[in-house]
Amino acid sequence: MKAGRVLIYLALIGLTVFYLLPVYVLFLTGLKSFAEADLTRMWNWPTQPSLAAFAKAWEKLSPNFMNSVYLVIPATLISSLIGSVNGYILSKWRFRGSEILFPAILFGMFIPYQSILIPLVRFLQSIGLYGSIPGLILVHVVYGIPITSLIFRNYYASIPGELVEAAKIDGASLFGIYRWVMLPLSQPGFAVVAIWQFTQIWNDFLFAVTVTNKPAQQPITVALQNLAGSQIVEWNVQMAGALLAALPTLLVYVFLGRFFLRGLLAGALKG
Repeated sequence: MKAGRVLIYLALIGLTVFYLLPVYVLFLTGLKSFAEADLTRMWNWPTQPSLAAFAKAWEKLSPNFMNSVYLVIPATLISSLIGSVNGYILSKWRFRGSEILFPAILFGMFIPYQSILIPLVRFLQSIGLYGSIPGLILVHVVYGIPITSLIFRNYYASIPGELVEAAKIDGASLFGIYRWVMLPLSQPGFAVVAIWQFTQIWNDFLFAVTVTNKPAQQPITVALQNLAGSQIVEWNVQMAGALLAALPTLLVYVFLGRFFLRGLLAGALKG
C-alpha cells in the first residue's frame, strides 16, 4: 500500500514538472540577453542572468496591465452576481417558460464569437462604448452570463429545497430568500465563478483587439502581441512579457485553486 502511494506521488510530481516546463522556459529566456535567446540554447542557463528583459517588458506593458485590472474586476463581479441571481431563480422557482428560458440562456455559450463581431461593433458604436474599457466590460458581462448561470444553477440545486420552503413560511420574499438564505451559502459557487471569469476575461484576445482600437485602452493581451516587433523579435523581452501577463492567473490558481475544486465538488451533487 505504501509503495503504491509513493508511485502515485512520483507520478504526480513528474506530471507537475512536465506541466511547468513552459513556465521554466519563459523564465529562463527572460533572464537571457538578446544574443542568447535562440532555439539552439533554449534549455541553457544564461551566462549572465539579468532582469533587464523583465524591466523592459514591464515598462511597455504596465499601462495595459492596469487596463486589464480595470476590466477584469468589474466584469467578473457583475457577471458573477447576475449569474447567481439567474441560478437561484432557475433552480428554486418554477414559472411558465422556465424550461425554455434556461436552454435559451445556455445557447449563448455555443454561439461562435467570430460570427457576431460585426453586429457587436455596430451596437457598441451606436451606444457610444466602442473603443473603451466600459464597452469591453459590457461584452464580457453579457457573454459571461450563460456559464455563470449554469454553474450557479447546478450549485443551488444541491441546496435543500426545505430551506426555501421554511423561508417562505416565515414570510420572506423572492429576493429576501436570496439575500438571507441563498447568498450566505454561495461562497463556494462564487469562488468557482470568479476564478473562471477572471481567467477567461484576463486571457481574452479576440474581443480585446476588436472592441478597443486605441493602444491606451487595450488590455495586456493586445499589448503583449504588439510587443513583438515587425522585423526583429526580442525573444527575451517577449518571453518576459508573456510571463508577466500570465502571472496574475497563475497566482490565482496557485493560491485559490483549492477553493475552485471545492466549489466544483459542492455543485456536483445534483445536475
